[in-house]
Amino acid sequence: MTATPPLIVQLTNISLHYGKILALDNISLAIPEACIIGFIGPDGVGKSSLLSIVSGARAIQQGEARVLDGDMRSKRHRDLVCPRIAYMPQGLGKNLYPTLSIEENLQFFSRLFGQNAQERRSRIDNLTYSTGLHPFLDRFVGQLSGGMKQKLGLCCALIHDPDLLILDEPTTGVDPLARAQFWELVASIRKKRPQMSVMVATAYMDEAKTFDWLVAMDAGKILATDTPASLMQKTDSTSLENAFIQLLPEKRRQGYKPVEIVPLNISGDAPIAIEAHGLTKRFGNFVAVSDVSLQIRQGEIFGFLGSNGCGKSTTMRMLTGLLPATEGTVSLFGHPVNPDDMATRKRVGYMSQAFSLYNELTVSQNLVLHARLFHLPEETIPARVQEMLERFGLQDESDSLPPNLSLGVCQRLSLAVAMVHKPDLLILDEPTSGVDPIARDNFWRLMIELSRKDHVTIFISTHFMNEAERCDRISFMHAGKILASGVPAVLVKQRGSASLEQAFISYLIEASANEQKQNNTATYKPPQPKIESSTTVSRSIFSLNRMLSYSWCESLELRRDPIRATLALLGSVIIMIVLGFGINMDVENLSYAVLDRDQSGISRNYTINLAGSRYFHEKKNIQDYADLDRRMRAGELSLAIEIPPNFGRDVEHGRPVQIGVWIDGAMPQRAETIRGYVQGLHQTWLADSTLLRLGKPVFVPANIETRFRYNPDIKSLPAMVPAVIPILLLMLPSMLVALSVVREKEMGSIINLYVTPVTRTEFLLGKQLPYIGLAMVNFFLLTALAVFAFDVPIKGSFLTLTIASLAYCIVTTGFGLFASTFTKSQIAAIFFTMVGTMLPAIQFSGMMNSTASLEGAGRIIGEVYPTTHMLIISRGVFNKALGFMDLYVQTGILWLSIPVILVVTIMLLKKQDT
Repeated sequence: MTATPPLIVQLTNISLHYGKILALDNISLAIPEACIIGFIGPDGVGKSSLLSIVSGARAIQQGEARVLDGDMRSKRHRDLVCPRIAYMPQGLGKNLYPTLSIEENLQFFSRLFGQNAQERRSRIDNLTYSTGLHPFLDRFVGQLSGGMKQKLGLCCALIHDPDLLILDEPTTGVDPLARAQFWELVASIRKKRPQMSVMVATAYMDEAKTFDWLVAMDAGKILATDTPASLMQKTDSTSLENAFIQLLPEKRRQGYKPVEIVPLNISGDAPIAIEAHGLTKRFGNFVAVSDVSLQIRQGEIFGFLGSNGCGKSTTMRMLTGLLPATEGTVSLFGHPVNPDDMATRKRVGYMSQAFSLYNELTVSQNLVLHARLFHLPEETIPARVQEMLERFGLQDESDSLPPNLSLGVCQRLSLAVAMVHKPDLLILDEPTSGVDPIARDNFWRLMIELSRKDHVTIFISTHFMNEAERCDRISFMHAGKILASGVPAVLVKQRGSASLEQAFISYLIEASANEQKQNNTATYKPPQPKIESSTTVSRSIFSLNRMLSYSWCESLELRRDPIRATLALLGSVIIMIVLGFGINMDVENLSYAVLDRDQSGISRNYTINLAGSRYFHEKKNIQDYADLDRRMRAGELSLAIEIPPNFGRDVEHGRPVQIGVWIDGAMPQRAETIRGYVQGLHQTWLADSTLLRLGKPVFVPANIETRFRYNPDIKSLPAMVPAVIPILLLMLPSMLVALSVVREKEMGSIINLYVTPVTRTEFLLGKQLPYIGLAMVNFFLLTALAVFAFDVPIKGSFLTLTIASLAYCIVTTGFGLFASTFTKSQIAAIFFTMVGTMLPAIQFSGMMNSTASLEGAGRIIGEVYPTTHMLIISRGVFNKALGFMDLYVQTGILWLSIPVILVVTIMLLKKQDT
């Protein structure tokens, strides 16, 4: 690259911060076209950040990035070159949709790039035949192996013939055969399109040595750039991994020595640490582990090799008792595995694949906690913790929190925690993934010391072949089955292979051939269809096709998620039924009893006056105050009336009389209604008694007769149902839309918004459209429920109510989109959406109190909040027989709210990760 080849990427002084963390430190780099550029280095050195900036997925904080002859700071240029760049992010199928099939994922991506049906079919068939995915087009992504997910991710990236292909650790976690097939596919595509440039981040040095050019990175800086051969020559190294170690700063390399494997010195009759026979684990119809049998001697380092999803972690969890086996037996140190057998469990130390310590505790506190969890004597804990700090090189970090430690130090801490209780067996699930070679070798020195000096049995899973070669024995695992076990060198010799990786590949090929025979499947590939020239990707401001692609994708996901689908379709109906039948504000059939201390004819007449009311239901008389207190405490009585002695005589003589009324005040509003009923009945009885006794009615100067319009019987359902419908159309649709967008952020598929031609408007409207339809279905169901189940008739214009409800559903789902723009987790989205919508709706929209009675900010919120106007429309149509001419102002306000909420949301949503 010393000539003058055209540059496809040129970076100048690029720096990037994540809070206080410096991810990229003044990077300058020139990358020529038509070659494969590899980025090597451990996790956290800035590889992914650099690639995301080049792809346009991440905003540039400092410096300049020119890609395909333009500045990536310019939105216009990013939109222009987006169809020429393909970006496959880190993680198995991170940009794919697990509930969609292979065919549906490919259809989705090809539609985003504006391809017609004929071109989509041609390209999908060509890519899937090339990758061997064509027989599995109907299989859901969530059911694919790691290698198949990576192949599908590559197919989705290549669906539109890019000039720049960016792959972020595309083969991490896949088996060697799938990895080899992946790079064969890339090579075949580059033969057809030699002008295509490829930028790759990788954790595998054997992969990196096949690339045209390498960029070695550490701590956000570039250590060196050159061809693999030149890097090894400059550092006088025999392997690319050793060359990378030599490129690290002197301070990092100080005291480093290559790992020396001390031969295992145990006799043939050494005790057995782990023994498993016919171990099988099923999850429903899926067999995760099938008939695994193995035997590991005490003090042995036993390696477990296989791709992600092949059953390694499941097997390890069964061996430790963390997961019960469906079939088979496991014994540790001669004892059957029993989760309740703490004596055996204490002999096992387990280090999980993910960092599982407490970030709120310091290094020392994590060690102390786990020592206590394993019931070490309290007086021995300080000495044991100090021993672990010294042995694993953690003295200087004893007071540090795990988030402030490097990945290598975190791994040493996890190992120290697993060893704090002096176990005889150590089970390590991919302990060195992502760490740099020096940290990995230091880790292995500690394990070798534990095995050879302390006679600790170590069972380790790994992806790295150079680590597998250090084990005393290994097992190859694939699709839940063990393909072979033995000493690494012996396995290589038995297969006649040049390396352990080639031996593993030969076993995988043999296993695949056997699977094809068992399934009677052929390997025949039909002629690959010819792909016509790519269609020009639409660069219009708005594309209906791209918007509908997201709607189609969201509809499929929703339909295949039974919980979300039920919540979206029937959630509002269920809540309406609960509210309608379970919550009744009508104060009727009140249980009451009388404590009659007079027992006269007049007192009995007074009691009969209450019993004749539809509002009251009489219970047996109260005996005394104790009986009254007991029955009201138990909720048996809502009202108790005490008639005093001499009540009848005092009434006859016209003397003042006081009657005691005891009301259950646990619900104040209900209690006030009861008091009103009692006072009304009391006044009626007095008037009737006076008429009977004097022969003439009581003279009242003025008489007020109250008449209630729209709800003359003052029943709760006609008042409640029209108000509940807008609340339910606000609550669930807004929450579900917010979740649909935030799920993309959590899963990583939001990257498709960043690196495809889809605009923010198309993305948001596409996500919103299915939920508008579902919200309107809910509206019709709720309306039918109101009319036929709760007998609340529609007296006004149903068409007006429908038009207003459509606008209202667009607004409420728009609220959900708005909430999703600044929330990053589904829990946060639910909380913000519920609080942000329901609180103003209940407090300020007139549901409980009229907005006219509010003042200040509350009045302003009430006047502008859409639910206020929807409540007026709903109550007007249901109760007041109003039509469009009566409600056109409120309806118009709802429709005018739509562009306001959508424009604000579109402006807040970023088309780059910031």
